[in-house]
Amino acid sequence: MGKLTGYIFIFLISASINAQDIAVLQYKGGGDWYSNPTALPNLIAFCNQNINTTISNKPKTVKPESVDVFQYPYIHMTGHGNVFFTGEDAENLRNYLLSGGFIHIDDNYGMEPYIRKELIKIFPDIELVELPNTHPIFSSKYDFPQGLPKIHEHDGKRPQALGILHEDRLVLLFTFESDLGDGWENPEVHNDPEEVRTKALKMGANIIKYAFEN
Repeated sequence: MGKLTGYIFIFLISASINAQDIAVLQYKGGGDWYSNPTALPNLIAFCNQNINTTISNKPKTVKPESVDVFQYPYIHMTGHGNVFFTGEDAENLRNYLLSGGFIHIDDNYGMEPYIRKELIKIFPDIELVELPNTHPIFSSKYDFPQGLPKIHEHDGKRPQALGILHEDRLVLLFTFESDLGDGWENPEVHNDPEEVRTKALKMGANIIKYAFEN
């Protein structure tokens, strides 16, 4: 059994056990991978109530070099600063994504210049491209005809949904200048209006639904 075939086998077996668990990526480099602690639990609760998921209410934590990544159809990554992948990390994450996994990287502000360089290690021959507003991720459950919603201003730039596609499947989503995770957090954390939080949660539910079904 080849290495990639072995990874696919592990993914298929483990995914059948934890098909609706999700995880947070504990990456290297010093960035605060653990930021927005209330975000994913709130998104999970919203998804379980609105899109018929049965996700465990406490997301797991996985490291990029671990075979444990293959247990989860959706892995979340966030933070404000530096990110670093070793060669082993990059190979493991590439195999995970090519065998059916999905990573959502949500820039919590300041992550973008670092993650762009590290993604080249994972897919040196595939460019990060902006997704058109017609991509299914913007309509898998809730309609976002204008594309990714703006949740926090930061530098005042327009929000962008950037992706890496393999054989027409979106395997990695990078949300930039939107900060969905802040919108998922408890209301008192950022004092966002309910309308803004609802937009963030609905877009998050779209991402989860896409990741689980594609």
